[in-house]
Amino acid sequence: MDTALLWGLPVIEWLQGLGTFLVTPMKVLSFFGTEEFFLLVMPGVVWCVDAWLGLRMGLVLLTSASFNSLLKVLVGWPRPFWVSDGVTAYAFESSYGLPSGHAQNSMALWGRMAAGLRRKGWVIGLGLLIFLISVSRLYLAVHFPSDVLAGWLVGGVVLILFLWLEKPVGAWIARRPLGVQLLIPFVVALVIIAKGMWVSGVTADRLVPQEWVTRSTAAFLDEPPISPQDLDVVSSAATLFGLGAGGVLLHRWGKFNASGSFNARAARFALGLVGVVLIYFGLRVILPVGDGLLPQSLRFVRYALVGLWVAYLAPRVFVRLKLA
Repeated sequence: MDTALLWGLPVIEWLQGLGTFLVTPMKVLSFFGTEEFFLLVMPGVVWCVDAWLGLRMGLVLLTSASFNSLLKVLVGWPRPFWVSDGVTAYAFESSYGLPSGHAQNSMALWGRMAAGLRRKGWVIGLGLLIFLISVSRLYLAVHFPSDVLAGWLVGGVVLILFLWLEKPVGAWIARRPLGVQLLIPFVVALVIIAKGMWVSGVTADRLVPQEWVTRSTAAFLDEPPISPQDLDVVSSAATLFGLGAGGVLLHRWGKFNASGSFNARAARFALGLVGVVLIYFGLRVILPVGDGLLPQSLRFVRYALVGLWVAYLAPRVFVRLKLA
């Protein structure tokens, strides 16, 4: 493991040696690879550009994010600033490092967008964005080059499988009864959660080296100690279920079109985000939290409702209000 990781430290040191003036631009680039930014872009595409491209982007993103969480805990490799005093940590991360979620999810999401738009300029631009997001993670000392390469590989495999299977699988699902169509994304979500429970079980005895905790705490005194063994796949699995079920219902309804004037699209986006905030934050305040069966079940419901709102309920509201 040391050899596979430590060869990348000189690369990180060289990048950071280019100057601290790059810290802010690199943090901005890094934000373009976060799930928070993705979950702004994907609904925007669904509501304002092309509903089916947006839904496909959401499904590939959530699938990639679920695999990434599982692989991080299964592999258990550290972040650069956990193991080296020769790099400066510019961002805090508590999870394991390999594969890079930014690199993997960017490859999957932006790659699916490029495949959907099929324009040379977009393909080149999005490819450059994927590369720069990945470089930013090296500069911020939260990933080794090995993490980024693994992220590109896994994200590329997820993307290729989606592009290969989405049409035949989508056609097969479309021929099933409505109940079966809604059951399929639910079963997929349960399989992801079951895989998460298995990974947590097989890695339960792994001890996080104290030197990793010590270096992380020294770099970020205001942050809690790292807890890389924590694994959350409920959020992505539940959102995947909600988005998939919503897509089925949207297709069956068939009355939403994402085209329209700039003002109509802007109104849709603003109203849609208000709905996301109300469901996500409103229910979080009301519902209990914790690791027990009931809190986790209600957490599943909350995230599933977010996905359902994005894919189906918001478009229904838009049409009802004559915004679409």
